[in-house]
Amino acid sequence: MKRNSGFPPPSAPMSRGSAVSFRGGMFLAVAIMTHAAALPAAEFPKPYPEKQFTDFGIKILQPDGSAYRVPREDWEGARRRVAADSGWTEWAAQQQAGADAWMKRNRDRAGWEAGWSHEFISPVDSARLVWTEDVPGEDVGHIMSASGGKVAVSARDTPTIFRAWVGEFRKRHSLMAVNIASVYRLTGDKRYAEWVCAQLDFYADNYDSWGKGVAQRKNSHLGFQSLNDAMIVSRLVEATRLVFDYAEPARRQAWFDKLFLPEAELLARSGKAIHNIATWHRAAQAQIALLYRDDTLFEKAMGGQFGLREQIRRGVTSDYYWFEQSMGYNDFIVTATVPLFTFAGLVGQGERIREEAAIVQNLLLSPLLVRFPDNTLPNPADTDAGPRRTPSPWLANACRIWPTSPGLYRAAQSGRRSWHALVDPPEAIDGFDTATNRLPPVTSRNLESTRFALLKKGPWQVFFHYGQITGSHAQSEALNWSASFGGTDISHDPGNTGYGSRIYRDYFSRGLNHNVPLVDGQGQRSWNQGRLLRFDPEAGIVSAEQPRYWPPGYKEMPQWNRDAPPESESPLSGSGVRADRSLRIEGDILLEETRIALTKPEVQARLGLSLHLQGTVLPSVTSDALAFRPVSTAEFVRGRPKAFSYWQDVCAASCRDRASVEVKFAQGVVMRIEFTVAGGGGFTLYKGLSPDLPSPARRTGFYLELDKPDAEAKFLTTITPSTRAD
Repeated sequence: MKRNSGFPPPSAPMSRGSAVSFRGGMFLAVAIMTHAAALPAAEFPKPYPEKQFTDFGIKILQPDGSAYRVPREDWEGARRRVAADSGWTEWAAQQQAGADAWMKRNRDRAGWEAGWSHEFISPVDSARLVWTEDVPGEDVGHIMSASGGKVAVSARDTPTIFRAWVGEFRKRHSLMAVNIASVYRLTGDKRYAEWVCAQLDFYADNYDSWGKGVAQRKNSHLGFQSLNDAMIVSRLVEATRLVFDYAEPARRQAWFDKLFLPEAELLARSGKAIHNIATWHRAAQAQIALLYRDDTLFEKAMGGQFGLREQIRRGVTSDYYWFEQSMGYNDFIVTATVPLFTFAGLVGQGERIREEAAIVQNLLLSPLLVRFPDNTLPNPADTDAGPRRTPSPWLANACRIWPTSPGLYRAAQSGRRSWHALVDPPEAIDGFDTATNRLPPVTSRNLESTRFALLKKGPWQVFFHYGQITGSHAQSEALNWSASFGGTDISHDPGNTGYGSRIYRDYFSRGLNHNVPLVDGQGQRSWNQGRLLRFDPEAGIVSAEQPRYWPPGYKEMPQWNRDAPPESESPLSGSGVRADRSLRIEGDILLEETRIALTKPEVQARLGLSLHLQGTVLPSVTSDALAFRPVSTAEFVRGRPKAFSYWQDVCAASCRDRASVEVKFAQGVVMRIEFTVAGGGGFTLYKGLSPDLPSPARRTGFYLELDKPDAEAKFLTTITPSTRAD
């Protein structure tokens, strides 16, 4: 199949297709599939996305009102800057030296099968392994872990870890191809262009030899899964664009016929859903289409039920969060689409992606409005690597297509040198005179289409995650909350480890890891949108319910419990569970009220809740001190899910009606934590060190459980500043 082998001239018109229409109205439930095949549970109206967040004065719109700026690429100007500016001179020399070193040392191999990055973890403690260029088993015999341990690795003895190393190598190799192609454009030295072309020849010539790996997922060749293929191909397409004029037409056509077209067709077979990975697929396909001027291929990538337009229309909520809820996925979707949006502008096709670009830009800005005082973000869903920080680096790195005042400010800092800043300097972008480090204020917000709520009143800021939109990447976490007091971290969701680790499945995705109600030691058993009952920022109150916290008669464990041992199943005779929670700020006090009820009142279970705090329990100095006794792991786990085995130094105290402890946090903040059982009754309060991230960090965990099984319970937790000085 032959295609055109060059770029269209910038003035060449290409049809945009019909404009995307948005359905207004209420939050609409539709059928949904789970996990990777998830569809969103709603339509998300997003009228006039370019006008969103403009009231904060940080967006810099173009003269035509667009949020999307057509990027420039001035290589002649880049050479002048390198010659005239010592900082750029040094940076360019470093890039060239790095290119020389990579070209000399590293090469991909046809026999290498790429593995899963989530399995690049220590088998000892699930800590991330530290990737280096040294080939395991050849150059070195071990790899260091982030926690400081040594892990022996070789292709023969630890094939899973070795394949994961290969997967990371191939992603880095493709990224270096872009960097080396840029060195060629800056220096004009043809050996860099020839190296890039040789890599493209290699991948084209060996493409059919991949895709048959022992652990490789379906519809992937270059990577472990189709997501990795999309990432790698996106980078290879950009590298190709940079050396396109160097390569002769026949060579360019061979890359298309043997590499890019097969990849586009492979990616088209994947992602038949609205999903973050499918967004990567479509963006990569569209890049290929633009590179080779293939209108048919472009429309296949952009249009249809699962094309890029629908991914963005249905995957981005009306609050401008990705519907799988992880804050990390906001950045992930930006990372997936920035190459396409930039590429389109550089080849004169920016108008074709203008609407989608306006929506995706807002994914960068929305997290600014829920950031905690330390600039960390809430951490719903299963983002790994702990709480994320804001502003996202993309605010600066993508300022050439999405100029904002804080983005331009950060991009212009001397330490932020990059290829895009060299060829399209932020100082030359219209609106640079408004650059500022100022971020929009954080206020109480009802993010109902995303199932989040934020209360900010007095010294307290509380983030409430009361429901989910899809089962994809959901955890047993509905009704979880995070909070800060006067800028001090009181409680946060630690996030997750690599998906390949046991602790991901056994603990971090389970109810015990979150501040949630528990039934027989388990949290939520099936994703649910939940229902917001009240949101009153002036009164400092938010409340919501999960009417199907456990669906009645639910037989199949949800995805986060798919590997649960049989003993973790709760024998509730098909009864469902409903739960509701209210959070209230009264001056300096945070009150949390939780109710749990089985839908069959004749059925009873052990009812309780878990709470995690980023502080240390202080010894009691009052006469009503709790008598904590040490509890063995075997005793703590007995009759409960495996998640309980991950706590350390567990102690228990027998209590009646209420119990209180004092906890010391950072900056010397001391809080009195009081647990109360409504209506009175006996309960056991456990305290211990629960897993935190990054490993091997720990935090203070509490687990409260009624002494007698019951069909309904109500708990009140009060967090009050203490006058105690320690």
